[in-house]
Amino acid sequence: MKNQWVTFFRGTVYVKVEGKGIERFINQLTRSNLIIWNVKRQGTMAVTFYIGLNDIHQLRKHVRHFDCRIHFLRGQGAPFLWKRTLKNAGFLLGFFLFFIIITLLSNMIWGVDIKGASPKTEHQIRKELDKLGVRVGNFQFFMDNVETIQHKLTNEVPNVTWIGVNLQGTTYHFQVVEKNTPKKNKKLAPQHLVANQKAVIEDMYVEQGKPVVKIHQYVKKGQLLVSGIIGNDKEKYPVAAKGKVYGETWYKSNVELPLKSDFQVYTGNEQRKHEIKIGKFRIPVWGFGKVTYKKYDKAEVEHYIRFLKWTLPIQYVETTFRKKEEVHREYTKQEAINKAKLLGKSDLKTKIPNDAKIKDDYVLQEHVDNGTLKLSIYFQVIENIAKAKRIPQGDLE
Repeated sequence: MKNQWVTFFRGTVYVKVEGKGIERFINQLTRSNLIIWNVKRQGTMAVTFYIGLNDIHQLRKHVRHFDCRIHFLRGQGAPFLWKRTLKNAGFLLGFFLFFIIITLLSNMIWGVDIKGASPKTEHQIRKELDKLGVRVGNFQFFMDNVETIQHKLTNEVPNVTWIGVNLQGTTYHFQVVEKNTPKKNKKLAPQHLVANQKAVIEDMYVEQGKPVVKIHQYVKKGQLLVSGIIGNDKEKYPVAAKGKVYGETWYKSNVELPLKSDFQVYTGNEQRKHEIKIGKFRIPVWGFGKVTYKKYDKAEVEHYIRFLKWTLPIQYVETTFRKKEEVHREYTKQEAINKAKLLGKSDLKTKIPNDAKIKDDYVLQEHVDNGTLKLSIYFQVIENIAKAKRIPQGDLE
């Protein structure tokens, strides 16, 4: 047969015919347009040949008119291969289940190893890892990548300078470098408290030392606030002045805010697609159809699939399509001023100490230039202005 692929998919049967008048039987098959091939004589009373599976019924009809017997020796091709596969379906199914189970187990988290952390820090890290889903029994391809886990842990766990994250097989390894908190000196050297900037004194809490300024007094930068030398004219001795001196300070901020602006925001709606990626080919698993959003951002997370210790050239890909839309925003002048004040306060809070408080704000200048509000704001802040200054050796004598 010239077209071997066609005969393979249709199926062929190897037939043996025994009896008298075999030549006349073969001629009858030929006249009936039944295709047979590889016809070979097997002695004087038998012949073998191949015939298509679809022609078996016609073969049976013709053999009834001759003194011959037919024997079907074996079948070949896709139909017979499929039949044998079904007979061994249990073994085949078991093999695939074994492969799937081993693959799933190879992509699970079986260990979380943390080194270089104190018990307290390790407990905090494990709590954060639980929030991220990094725990024994979870699948790796549902986790964030190593860089994202490292970034989140470093931001969320206090007293940690650096956390190294490494995924080896089915185990996450974390190498922790904790911050070295300097030990407090048991005994401070003799010192004054001086102003670190100009201010008006609002309040003070002196633990040790002699205050030399009063409430509502204006002080300049570097001016003495609390003296570290105490006693009387006859007897003086130095101490380490300690305390807090709160003063009213001033900051100027320049803010620009467009009255009209167009920008894009996420609506909160999203679509997800899950695919298996093999080379350049992608096989959809979940989330079929086209993305229904006109405007969206696309984010892909790829996870390699492992089998035992090997990384397979197969990836599980999760694609997220986040819907976004154009928003037009327009402020009145007063709304823009109020918004600019909030922006100015937010920016100022990043520059002043955490315990400082913004007392009040005043607009010094305001004008609109080419659709943009330009604002100059004056902020009054209450903060601790005291800083330590070592008492010179000459003053101690």
